[in-house]
Amino acid sequence: MDDLLIARSLFGTTMAFHIIFATIGVGLPFMILVAELLYQKTKDLDYVVMAKRWTKAFAVLLGVGIPTGTIAGVQLSLLWPGFMEVIGRVMPLPFQIEIYAFFVEALFMSIYVYAAERIAPWMRIASLIFVALGAIASAILITNVHAFQGTPAGFRYENGQYLEIDPWAAFFNPSFFVTAGHVALSAYVVGAFVVGAVAAFKIRKQSVGSREYLFHKKALHLSLVIGCLFALFTALNGHSAAQYLHQYQPEKLAAAEGLFETQSHAPLAIGGFTDKETQEVKWALEIPWALSFLSGNSFDTVVVGLNDFPEEYWPPLFIHTLFNGMVGIGTLLILIPLLVFAWRKILKRKTYPKPLLWTLVMCGPLAVLAIEFGWVFACTGRQPWVIYRILSTAESATTATNLATLFILFIAVYIVLGIAVVAVLLYFFRKNSVLDDIERAEKKDVPLFSTNT
Repeated sequence: MDDLLIARSLFGTTMAFHIIFATIGVGLPFMILVAELLYQKTKDLDYVVMAKRWTKAFAVLLGVGIPTGTIAGVQLSLLWPGFMEVIGRVMPLPFQIEIYAFFVEALFMSIYVYAAERIAPWMRIASLIFVALGAIASAILITNVHAFQGTPAGFRYENGQYLEIDPWAAFFNPSFFVTAGHVALSAYVVGAFVVGAVAAFKIRKQSVGSREYLFHKKALHLSLVIGCLFALFTALNGHSAAQYLHQYQPEKLAAAEGLFETQSHAPLAIGGFTDKETQEVKWALEIPWALSFLSGNSFDTVVVGLNDFPEEYWPPLFIHTLFNGMVGIGTLLILIPLLVFAWRKILKRKTYPKPLLWTLVMCGPLAVLAIEFGWVFACTGRQPWVIYRILSTAESATTATNLATLFILFIAVYIVLGIAVVAVLLYFFRKNSVLDDIERAEKKDVPLFSTNT
């Protein structure tokens, strides 16, 4: 492996690990907010217990997300100095504002945890709203740097110089709103289905009609409603994302669909793999004219193929598989909740068969996997550029060598962190059962978020 590949692999591994905690760290506060709203409306203690337990999990995940995010920031400076030089001149605002977003999130989470029983209900809601806003703002601001990489704006590049710099124009680059919408919606999908996966797993172990069964059943239904709704919104946003790729990064769209020849009435290739030699997507299911319609809302929209670009500008062709994996999982996350609702409403079934429960358990990991596919697709599909058509990845990389040792050490760190976070969560929830938390909530003299629990 050459040093450039090791640098990309090291940073990619860091982001692949960090994005799990960052995404759940955005989706879980929203779930906590919804549970708190339902409690204030219904006074059903099950919902406030859900909020408490999810808050504890959120604190553990945040404890890992913060250091891994810090590692990612340090690696950006050390591994990609050329890139950070441009960002420092043209696009500093997201990093600067993100500090305040995190401050808001941490401050109001502290208020909610330590003063929930001492403040008015509207203040509890307000504190959680600020937590959720701070979390999603942090994600959007950092993701905006990625949006800028794909659609750079706010400066003029001439003879290696960055001139007429406008930081706000760079901030509100052409793909800002599409990218911000996609990261927010997909994070809420992940948060909901991770909660639903845990609830389905717990239901599988409980006797029908027991107190814990009913508790986890409520959590499952809540997560399925929210997850299905936001999965549908994510799919609609994906349509806008395809149109922005058609306009701003046509070779990325062409590689995602394995399209080599420029054409109108272009087909949409589902499944299969891209064969560079034969210039086709083998074993794919093609939907005639669909890609043209997705790209421009018209079947006669001309979609540019890869052969219209120099081959050195082609993204890796395996991004077709990543794109299909992301879209395929997203489709399942819409259909599976609909199947559950149909099972209950149409067939009038009150219990769930084990295969259905196991399917719901798998929805959590699948949602996380879709995020991983989407992130790798977004970044790898921009190659060979770190800033599209301005700065190549090779030009922005560090000149340091012998990075393999660091790569191995960081992988070891992530393995230890991963094992530790799972062990801590298992220990806490085994020590504090649902019945224990419900009992504490029913005792007016015991604070719901007592640090002794």
